[in-house]
Order: sequence, then C-alpha cells, then structure tokens
Amino acid sequence: MIKGIFHVSFSVKDIDASVKWYTEVLGLEYFRSQEQHNEYTGKLVGYPDAHLKVAQLKVPGQPFAEGANHHIELVQYILPPTREGNDLNTYNIANGHWAFIVDDIHAEFTRLSALGVRFKHSHPVAIEAGVNKGGFAIYLYDLDGITLELLQPPSREQSVLNQPS
Repeated sequence: MIKGIFHVSFSVKDIDASVKWYTEVLGLEYFRSQEQHNEYTGKLVGYPDAHLKVAQLKVPGQPFAEGANHHIELVQYILPPTREGNDLNTYNIANGHWAFIVDDIHAEFTRLSALGVRFKHSHPVAIEAGVNKGGFAIYLYDLDGITLELLQPPSREQSVLNQPS
C-alpha cells in the first residue's frame, strides 16, 4: 500500500545552476548533494555505467512523508551523458509538471517576472471551474524548460462552495 510521496525528480543539464535557480529564485531549501557511480545506481536506473550527480531540495516548513527527508530531487547524468532536444510540452505523453502552492500568486508572479522567469501566460489565470474555482494558477519554466505551476487555492469559504453536493 502506498503511504506517501517520497520525492519527485527531474533530470537537469547543470546541477549547480539548477540548485541555484531552485533555491534563489523559487526559495526551496537545499538539503544535500551526492554523487552516485556504483553498481546499485546502474541497476536502479537501467544504465550499467551510470554516473549521476544528485541534489535534494525541500519545501520550507512542509512535513515529510514517513522516511523521507526531501521533496524534490534534481539529477544530472554524467554517464550516460545528458541529451537536449526533448519536447517538454505538457501535452506530450510522459511529460509532467510540479505545482507549488503560494499564498499570493500576484506578488510571486511580479517577483519572479522581475528575475526573468518565463511564464506561459501574461498574468495569473483565474480558476473559473472545478474544485479550485476562485483560486489562481500559472505555468512557468525552469532553466531547462521544465514546466512548473504556481497555484493559489481558493479561500476556505470558496472551497466549501466548490464541494459537490
């Protein structure tokens, strides 16, 4: 039985640049790095000579799943070497995104825009239907073109109104 999410992970081009972006731009907390170049890692990822640089980050103030000590893992493959050119559009099968909850999406949008972050829309989008009706959301890109989402949920009162009867 699944008990929780241990972490989510994306492969990145440059681990140091990505850690800097995720900590300085998004405000995540760096937890630790490790280099993995051993038989276990090769078996796990399915590449016998795999050599990875891994960084682990966490969302400040958020509880962890049982046994977990981080939320997000960034991986740079040294061997096999990373390749660029994948189409990361979210409509393609197997492409995903991470959604981060924020308390003031408009302020966060303004702050991130000033830092040069690219967004898919010119401003946060009002959620007009579904369980998050009354909230706001917007997609953005990290350094490698990975899609992320900022979500400001509706107020508690709006959330109660959005429940099915």
